[in-house]
Amino acid sequence: MNFQQLRSVREAQRRNFNLTEVAQALHTSQPGVSRQIRELEDELGIDIFVRAGKRLTGLTEPGRNVMPIVERLLREAENLRRAGEDFARADSGHLRIAATHSQARYALPPAVRDFRESHPEVSLQFTQGSPQQVARLLIDGEADIGIATEALALHPQLLTLPCYRWTHTVLVPPGHPLEAEASAGTPLTLERLAEFPVITYETGYTGRSHIDDAFAAAGLDLNVVLVAMDADVIKTYVELGLGVGIVAAIAYDEERDRHLRAIDARHLFADNLTRLAVRRDAYLRDYVYAFMETFAPPLTRDLVEQARVSPNGSD
Repeated sequence: MNFQQLRSVREAQRRNFNLTEVAQALHTSQPGVSRQIRELEDELGIDIFVRAGKRLTGLTEPGRNVMPIVERLLREAENLRRAGEDFARADSGHLRIAATHSQARYALPPAVRDFRESHPEVSLQFTQGSPQQVARLLIDGEADIGIATEALALHPQLLTLPCYRWTHTVLVPPGHPLEAEASAGTPLTLERLAEFPVITYETGYTGRSHIDDAFAAAGLDLNVVLVAMDADVIKTYVELGLGVGIVAAIAYDEERDRHLRAIDARHLFADNLTRLAVRRDAYLRDYVYAFMETFAPPLTRDLVEQARVSPNGSD
């Protein structure tokens, strides 16, 4: 038994049993992948995969039982490698961060700047995706840190830690009736907002659930005419006059967004909580703890380590 056999088996499951993709991911040949899988099956005395001719089509019952063990062995091997690097090369390495667009665009830049100044030998890799994709990258060991508002706390494999709370704001073009009402001191209401077409985030992104919940609780229909994954797209179409925008307050900058006007909406929608997540069983190198604290100063190493051993271990 060797790690190449274990990696071949794991990738076969992750890549929907497509051995061509497995070979590309492992930088080897398809016959080599098939041989590694078969050798492991022969050593274990079981068939891990269901086959149709030469194609893999699924996991056998024994295969479903051994896959968690395969995953655990490979994760511990990675943890061992990282532990060694912490002592051999404490100040250098590679940090992989997965985040939603809003976090990568608006929340992360100051932390990245400060972290790069204090850890110049650590290279950073960013991957943007939906909250579900961020969670999957963490679970699959393809990211060290994940940052998102939605979804992360739903996965028991992840330790989720609160970073900061934020609210939504409403954006309109200059001269819009809502701007005049706000300037006159008239508070925005859900009833008034429901009179206009709305441009906001896709379901599952950037606190969209709290927007939907507020309108549903008030018995109002939300007239969404356009959805997007990030605030920059929403702002573009608000500027064109296609609707009223509802975005994360952090996404609006008065100087940068001179062609838009922001209206306070914090009283309309519940606060949102951005979370940072890591795998519960991952070995975290020193600079991972350092980045956490740079991004969210309350997340000290002591606090994170206490959360990892806590029975609840989140928030």
